[in-house]
Amino acid sequence: MIALDEDALVCDLAETYQIYDYKQLPLNEVAVFAYGLRDDSRIKQIMSDQIVPLETTLLASIVDRLSLSLWLQTKDGQKGVNRPASIADQLIKRDKSENDGKDYLVFESGEDFENYRKALLAKTGGES
Repeated sequence: MIALDEDALVCDLAETYQIYDYKQLPLNEVAVFAYGLRDDSRIKQIMSDQIVPLETTLLASIVDRLSLSLWLQTKDGQKGVNRPASIADQLIKRDKSENDGKDYLVFESGEDFENYRKALLAKTGGES
């Protein structure tokens, strides 16, 4: 967990157990606390490759099924055109190499963001 995202683990331990410096505790004790974190904790979501908690994904799936059911009763639904977009599909992580058309980027660090920003500004002729 520490190798995956130490900041998320520290934040979860602080939020759940009020442990602000886990390095002062024995490793076995930290492991027990980490194992006891909720499934919707930051580190467990990262480990399971989720963007949002399971409950949110299930609610989005319910909305998708309802909108699909309503759409099927319309003229567009009978013709098979203008199908409603799936909310749940947008919440499920895809393979990073897949271009899914999302209009946002995620950076691993502030340095990555600054490098991307500089390259983009140089490419578009913006400020230097």
